[in-house]
Amino acid sequence: MDFTWLTTGTLGYNARMMNVLIVRTSSMGDLIHTLPAITDLVRHYPNIRISWVAEENFADIPKLHPAVIRVIPIAWRRWRKSLTSLATWREMRAFRHALRDTRWDWVVDTQGLLKSALPARMSGGPLAGYDRHSIREPLASAFYHTRHAVSRELSAVERNRRLLGKVFGYVVEGEAVFGIGRGNRPAFCADGAYAVFLHATSRASKEWPETHWIAAGNRLVREQGLRIVLPWGSHSEQQRAERLAAAIPGAQVAPRLTLAEAAGLLGHAAAVIGVDTGLTHLANAMEVPLVAIYTDTDPYYTGVVETAWAVNIGTTGMIPSVDDVLERLQARQSHS
Repeated sequence: MDFTWLTTGTLGYNARMMNVLIVRTSSMGDLIHTLPAITDLVRHYPNIRISWVAEENFADIPKLHPAVIRVIPIAWRRWRKSLTSLATWREMRAFRHALRDTRWDWVVDTQGLLKSALPARMSGGPLAGYDRHSIREPLASAFYHTRHAVSRELSAVERNRRLLGKVFGYVVEGEAVFGIGRGNRPAFCADGAYAVFLHATSRASKEWPETHWIAAGNRLVREQGLRIVLPWGSHSEQQRAERLAAAIPGAQVAPRLTLAEAAGLLGHAAAVIGVDTGLTHLANAMEVPLVAIYTDTDPYYTGVVETAWAVNIGTTGMIPSVDDVLERLQARQSHS
């Protein structure tokens, strides 16, 4: 395919429908950080049909945005564990066929890693991404037909917005808008107002002490009459949820949830408190009262998008107090 038109300085867009493929495979938070860029893009070009390549475990995230018409799942995390299996190679061939069954007007790798650049290049479409100075794996930029400089000092959300703006020729303006709905309220939370405690995260250094969760839960029950709901994703997280529920009156351990069900749970919550985890970013996208707690990372780069209803608290080496968290939560609730 001839891509020489990419260097002419004009995108040549017209009123015809255009097919655009976004490649952002993981993680959950990174996919959510890409959603405002999608909102920007369709606002400027309503004649775009957006497809998205995402890891199979996160395929429900792009589906939350109404502008994403198709998700092509990739299973690299699973495939790399069984590269000698015939079944794996059959799945990989099927994935390549799915990439090639559409003539793409643009393919954009918003991840900037080799694991995203390779499948993006396999699509056969004109491929854009960050330049080598703008990403953690500079070699990935060698696979792109066009490359764009975007400061690494920007937040993840703003980097995605700026990249798509440069690819499609518009200036990013205004606040980030995730553009997704709140999903369906789960049946097990059919009645009454509730708060969700997102206590589970990827490593112990990111956790908030159990005593703090218990104290916060008891106060929300006593002062606001909220029921505390505790999701989990692993056996150890389920055990922690059960310990917390036993110490908080009326608290409920959620059943195992799909991502779509988790979205519905968060979207209808009266309040959410969460540590540095993907579901906290999902709550941010749902525009519910939210306090995101950071104890081992700097939220400037990968924290939630701060708004009237969402705020970050803490940083590396700092454990926020219960009083500080609830004070900020109450301020967010007053704007909901």
